[in-house]
Parts: sequence; C-alpha cells; structure tokens
Amino acid sequence: MKSWLFKKGTRIRPLLNLWPPFLFTGIRVAELSADFRYCRVELKNRPWTKNVNGTQFGGSLFAMTDPIYSLMLMGLLGKRFHVWDRSAKVHFEKPGSGKVVAEFHVTEGLLRDIEQATATGEKYLPEVVTDIKDNQGDLVARVERTLYIRLKRHYRPEL
Repeated sequence: MKSWLFKKGTRIRPLLNLWPPFLFTGIRVAELSADFRYCRVELKNRPWTKNVNGTQFGGSLFAMTDPIYSLMLMGLLGKRFHVWDRSAKVHFEKPGSGKVVAEFHVTEGLLRDIEQATATGEKYLPEVVTDIKDNQGDLVARVERTLYIRLKRHYRPEL
C-alpha cells in the first residue's frame, strides 16, 4: 500500500521543487517518471549557486543527489520498508561552469536484490552511483551513496 503522495512520481515532483533545500539552491527535479524508475535533476549556474571561483558550489552538486534514490525506492517499495541514506561521498572531477544534470535509474536487478536481501528481515545496504555531467556530457562529479533498506518490524517474518 502506498500513500497518495507516492502513487505517482508526477505528484511528488512539484513538491520536491518547492522543498527549501532544492528551491533555494536552484536545484530542479526536471523529470520523475510516474513509476519512480527514472529521475533527472538539474542545477543551473546562478549567482547564488556559484563558489568563489565562479563555478558550481560543491555543496549544491552534492545536494542535488541527496534524497532522490531514497524517494524513488519509497515510491517503488511502498510502506513496507524503511528507506534512507546511510552514507555518501562525492568525488569532484571537473569544475561545473554551466548547467549540470544528474540522472537516476532504478533497475529491475536492484529491486530484485532488495527483495531477496530483506526477505528474512535483515537490513540491506546497496550502493548506488550517480554521475553529474555538464552540457557537453563531461563528468563533473560522481556521488557514491549507500542506502539503508529494511522491512518495517510488522512486515518482518517471525523468527
């Protein structure tokens, strides 16, 4: 069972764009598929998103990836699971001087791995990687994120 908010990705996308950490840093969820399997997030280079060197602020690059995989998986898995970010690290490869884009994909393989790994009530800590690219398709940053996924207590099998 899913809440009304997670029945379609198209319902949550406008709310994410109004969420203060995105709204005030210029981050925009440009696309979130209705089935929560794909998302594209953009960050335009605005005066308030630049660092001292005139390029994209690293904190904004990192923030544009923050809740996305967790929200996509909440939409796909429903209320039975706890899903949140456990840890993350970012590798900056090149300054982002213009608009940058991050794309997120939830594969059938990831969903299958989650179901298998959590079936007995254990936590699962998958790692997902998101590349942030500029308009030329060059890698600006790579974010490695570890998620925490576990069946909620009342859905776990009795041991």
